[in-house]
Amino acid sequence: MAEPKPAGRRVPEVRDVPIGIDATGTRTETDSLGPVAVPADHYWGAQTQRSLVHFDIGDDRMPKAVYHAYGYVKKAAAIVNARAGRMPQWKADLIARVADEVIAGDLDSEFPLYVWQTGSGTQSNMNVNEVISNRAIQLVGGKLGSKTPVHPNDDVNMGQSSNDTFPTAMHIAAVVAIEEHLLPALARLHDATVVKSREWADVVKIGRTHLEDATPLTVGQEWSGYAAQLEDAVEHLASTRRGLYRLAMGGTAVGTGLNAPTGFGEDTAAVIAELTGRPFVTAPNKFAAQASLDPLVRTSAALRGIATALFKFANDIRWLGSGPRTGLHELLLPANEPGSSIMPGKVNPTQAEAMLMVCVQVLGSDTAVAIGGNEGNFELNAFRPVVISNVLHSIRILADAAEHFREFLVEGVRLDRDQLRQNVDRSVMMVTALSPVIGYDKASEIAHLAIDDGLSLKEAALRRGVSDEMYERIVVPEDLTHAG
Repeated sequence: MAEPKPAGRRVPEVRDVPIGIDATGTRTETDSLGPVAVPADHYWGAQTQRSLVHFDIGDDRMPKAVYHAYGYVKKAAAIVNARAGRMPQWKADLIARVADEVIAGDLDSEFPLYVWQTGSGTQSNMNVNEVISNRAIQLVGGKLGSKTPVHPNDDVNMGQSSNDTFPTAMHIAAVVAIEEHLLPALARLHDATVVKSREWADVVKIGRTHLEDATPLTVGQEWSGYAAQLEDAVEHLASTRRGLYRLAMGGTAVGTGLNAPTGFGEDTAAVIAELTGRPFVTAPNKFAAQASLDPLVRTSAALRGIATALFKFANDIRWLGSGPRTGLHELLLPANEPGSSIMPGKVNPTQAEAMLMVCVQVLGSDTAVAIGGNEGNFELNAFRPVVISNVLHSIRILADAAEHFREFLVEGVRLDRDQLRQNVDRSVMMVTALSPVIGYDKASEIAHLAIDDGLSLKEAALRRGVSDEMYERIVVPEDLTHAG
C-alpha cells in the first residue's frame, strides 16, 4: 500500500542531477555552535569544516573504505526507519539513492577528514550525514545548507549515534577488505606456492638448522612448509570474521539504544546483511560492542600472524637466492629490474625486500591497534580512527604485497640444480644416517674427520672402517628425506 502523503505537503520531485556543484567561493552552513563558511563547491557542512580546521594533522586521511561502509549504514537505517513509519518513503528512497553513490565511491572527494580527529569518529559520521543531506537537497532542487527537506541529524542520522554507527562501519569496511582483497590474494599466493612444492617434490637439497648444514629434504618439502604456514595463518584470519559480523548498530550513545526504536539494531543489521551479501547480525551485547574494539584487535593479531608467515617465506627466499657466486644461490630469482645504479648486471631480491618491509609495517601497526584496543574507557573506546586506519592499511598492503610477491617472484623462481647437487655431494650431516648402525660417537668422529681434513663424507667413512657397500646402501640422499 502506498504511503499517504502528508496533508498540505508535496512530495519533492527528484531530479537526475549529476554529482558536482558549479559554484565558487564559500557558502554559510550552521551547526549547534553557529555559522561556518564552507567551500561552495563541496557538499560537506559546518561540522566537517570545523574538523578540517581543528585537526589538520599530517597527511593521514580517514580511509575511503570507512565511508563506503557508512553508505550501507545510512541506507539500511533509512530503509528501516521508513518501514517503521518514522520517515516518509520518498525521503528514505532519496537517502538510499545518495547512499548508493557513497558506496560506489562517487562522492569520495567529499570525505576529506583526517584520521587524527575525535576518537569516536563523530566528525566522520557527521561528514557522511552532511554530504548525504546536501546531495539529497540538490537532487530535489533545494538550497544547499538549508537542511531542508533532508536534515543531516534528524533524517540521515535518525535513530543513530556516532558511537554505534562508526564501529558498525569499521566492521563492514574490515570484512569487505578482508574478503574482497586479502583472502583472495593470499589464496592465489598459497596456490602458486603449492604448485612449486609439487613441481620440486623429488629435488633433494640439504636442509639447514641454526643456519648450519643439516640432513636432506626435498625442495618440495621445504616449500610445502611455506604453503602450510600460509594456510594456517589465513584460517586464523578467516575465523576472526565471526566477531566482525556482529554490529554495534542500535546501541546509540552508550549501548542502551536511547532514541532508537525497539529492534532497530536487529533490523538494520539484517538489512546491512542483505545489502552486502554477508552474514552481519546485531551484537548480542551493545555495551561490549561500543566500549571495546576487541574484534578488530583480534583481526589485527591475525594480520600479524600472516605477516609473520610471509616474513619467514620472503626472508628464506632472499637468502636461498643470494649469490650468484658467493651466496647460497639455490634459487634463481626473476630479474625484474636492474639491481644497482653502479654495479652493472646486479639483480636484487626486491620483491622479497618489499614483502619484508610490508610485514614490518604490519607488525608495528598491530602494536598501535593493541594499544588503542586497551583504551576502552567506560562506555566508549575513543581510539577508533587510529585502529581502523591501521587495520585497513595492513589489509591493503598485505594484499598488494602478496599479489606482487606471487606474480613477480614465486611464479617465476627457478632452481639452480647444479648448486643443489653440489651441496648434497659435499654434505657432511648425512652421516646421521650411519649413526643408528655404527653409533653416535663413531659417526661424530667421521664427521669431524671430513670437516677437519677437507674430505668427502664417504672418504672419511671409509677411513674409519665403514665398507663401501654399507655406505652406498645407507647413505642415499633420496632415502633420507623421509622417515623409515
